[in-house]
Amino acid sequence: MENTPKTTGKVFDSDVLKRLFTFVKPYVRIFYFIVFLTFASAILAAVRPFLIQYTVDNEILQNDWEGLNKMFVLLGVLLVVHAIVQYLHTYFAGWLGQYVVRDIRVKLYRHILDLRLKFFDRTPIGTLVTRNVSDVETLSDVFSEGLAAMIGDILQLVFILGFMFYIDWELTLVSLSTLPIMLFSTYVFKEKIKDTFQEVRTAVARLNSFVQEHITGMSIVQIFNNEKREMDKFREINKEHTRANIRSVLYYSVYFPVAEIIGAAGLGLLVWYGAHGVIDDDISLGTLMAFILYIQMFFRPIRMIADRFNTLQLGVVSTERLMRLLDSKEMIADNGTFAPETIRGDVAFRNVWFAYNEEEWVLRNISFDVKAGETVAFVGATGAGKTSVINLLTRFYEINGGNIYVDGHDLKEFDLSVLRHRIGVVLQDVFLFSGTIADNISLGNKSITEEQMWHAADLVGARKFIERLPGGLHYKVMERGATLSVGQRQLISFVRAMVYNPRIIILDEATSSVDSETEELIQYAIDQLMRGRTSIVIAHRLSTIQKADKIIVMERGEIMETGNHEELLRHNGYYAQLYQMQYKNMIDL
Repeated sequence: MENTPKTTGKVFDSDVLKRLFTFVKPYVRIFYFIVFLTFASAILAAVRPFLIQYTVDNEILQNDWEGLNKMFVLLGVLLVVHAIVQYLHTYFAGWLGQYVVRDIRVKLYRHILDLRLKFFDRTPIGTLVTRNVSDVETLSDVFSEGLAAMIGDILQLVFILGFMFYIDWELTLVSLSTLPIMLFSTYVFKEKIKDTFQEVRTAVARLNSFVQEHITGMSIVQIFNNEKREMDKFREINKEHTRANIRSVLYYSVYFPVAEIIGAAGLGLLVWYGAHGVIDDDISLGTLMAFILYIQMFFRPIRMIADRFNTLQLGVVSTERLMRLLDSKEMIADNGTFAPETIRGDVAFRNVWFAYNEEEWVLRNISFDVKAGETVAFVGATGAGKTSVINLLTRFYEINGGNIYVDGHDLKEFDLSVLRHRIGVVLQDVFLFSGTIADNISLGNKSITEEQMWHAADLVGARKFIERLPGGLHYKVMERGATLSVGQRQLISFVRAMVYNPRIIILDEATSSVDSETEELIQYAIDQLMRGRTSIVIAHRLSTIQKADKIIVMERGEIMETGNHEELLRHNGYYAQLYQMQYKNMIDL
């Protein structure tokens, strides 16, 4: 669950906006064009009442029909030009917002791809989905409806005030007598709505996390008949989301009627004072009409500015969240330059210490060697540290102490992509993406041909079952491979490992979830996959590792015994006890 974000408390936070506008640099010409259109729109809007005042006082009241016709044409042209400017402003502001959003989303996703697994261990997937989709999408509105529109409103206010003071400064002061009340109510609304939108974004992230997690684990929910309890949890989270949104609705429902009353009061004072001036011949009729238009134009942007805070507040909160994610340094340092064409496959751990959390050691001073072409098996109880060994060899996590070598070179010397390309991993829980079997084998690598896929399928004995599927390699796999059996998913993972031709192969519980009927086929695939490669096998079934060149027995992060199957049985230690327990269980069955 995500904590409520720490925010700066300012709408126009210079640091946040400065970082956001770094993404505008590639489109700086479009940005300057939008700024020009903003100025043009503000001036064109403000000049219209001034021309109407001139028309009334100098053409209509003077019975100058020729001059009236000219002013009518001028005002018509002005309206058309203003409409074109507004169209261009709306289009290009939206265009800029969408392209900035595209670039941010690409950068954010690339950053997520580089994050170490430790980050994903403690960050809900739904939170990351919210960052990459909802929060990024909010930023497009910052450009199209938030900041650009707010700047336009402010400029319009400046130009309106300029014309009003130029025409009649006393009437301007009367017209703006209610402005302090309007500004105060707008400030209060802005502060309240910012807190509310922070709550809304946090509630959205919680909702996304809960839904994603429970849809993924739906089988567990239904197996344990837990639907009602999970529904109750969902209702509570959804209720908080609703409460946060209702609070924002409440502030809007109070603010806009208040703003309307304040604006109407200012207009009423203007008409009352201006009418007296017209009657006493101190103010011209055209001036009063112009001021009526100006005051309506003046209070509307102020009300809209408050509404723009809605969009801008969401943008500030979303930007702060995104920047915190982009600032996270939880990635594996890829500073290595060693990129050999191939490797022999020698592996050595030297005094390796490792903890997922500080001082909670999972591996304690581990040292062992694996020669090129050897098969080494790791056995031990759950939590002994077996899987951590392969996580460190592939640099999914960084060690806390010691060194790991491949072919005599420290892992950190290797280019990370080259290192992982040379190591194949087959996990117990095979993950398949939505798409074809070919897509899941090649993982989008265009250099891998279907011929290579079929060849790899032949080597591991998977061709027969793939050919039986409708479409063969082009059979559509549902999310996580739900339409395939455990054994079929496992075979596809073997083909995937084989087609990349790694020099080191890691099998993590690769047969523990396979039914006995399929195990023979899986075992054949394993034998083919391990042939001529350095193989590291992690298994609970000791029968699958009896042919290993070396067996390393682990307990609570330490190596207890090392040797081959016969040697360890003769030693009559921890391994022999495990073997006897499993053998007894098989006899009992």
